[in-house]
Amino acid sequence: MGNSKFQQPRHADMVIKVCGMKDRANIMDVAALHPMLMGFIFHKSSPRDASGLNPEVVKTLPEYIRPVGVFVDRTDDEIVSIAERYGITHLQLHGTEPPEQCARLRSKGYKVLKAIGVDNDVNWADYRPYEGCVDLFVLDKKTPARGGSGEKFDWGLLEDYPLGVQYLLGGGIGPDDVEAIVAAMRPGLAGIDINSRFETSAGVKDLHKLVKFILSLRIYNENEPNRIVI
Repeated sequence: MGNSKFQQPRHADMVIKVCGMKDRANIMDVAALHPMLMGFIFHKSSPRDASGLNPEVVKTLPEYIRPVGVFVDRTDDEIVSIAERYGITHLQLHGTEPPEQCARLRSKGYKVLKAIGVDNDVNWADYRPYEGCVDLFVLDKKTPARGGSGEKFDWGLLEDYPLGVQYLLGGGIGPDDVEAIVAAMRPGLAGIDINSRFETSAGVKDLHKLVKFILSLRIYNENEPNRIVI
């Protein structure tokens, strides 16, 4: 059976993370939709690399939005330097970072999210060492590009999710997936991570698609989400 540590998630508490932001005007427009987390990718090979973004854009986000820096196999010093420059409070480690690195960064006061690339052969036991070292897992489709593929994994694999850390569901979530997300809500699910299937171009989100999606998701509860769980 799945992990009984967690209660069935409520729609009103669902975290919404919009990732892959890099355009100043688009960032401000998306911020007006009140996502709880906004992701900025600092990875040179990504078409959504935010390294050229003015740090003040991130630092002046409304306080209800937590900025997430996404890194792939960077050193502690590199990550902390970028996080301090941009005022980033949450770190998403999307490479092969070991539990020890996650724990070190967490000890510095950051919230740490660790990405898990999921395929049909995922071995959940490989990620047990991260329990106690991270605040959330981010479940994404396993691909060579490490995210942003627009592809889903089999959400049925989460039916008996065994780990003791809550997760964000990512990997190919699109505008028409509201009912599928609701159907997939299980203990352990903290929220969703959306990115490439809401874009007009790499790093620029389609506001019309986002508005319709977020309102459709929130309509399952009378109150909009207002509780920060991370």
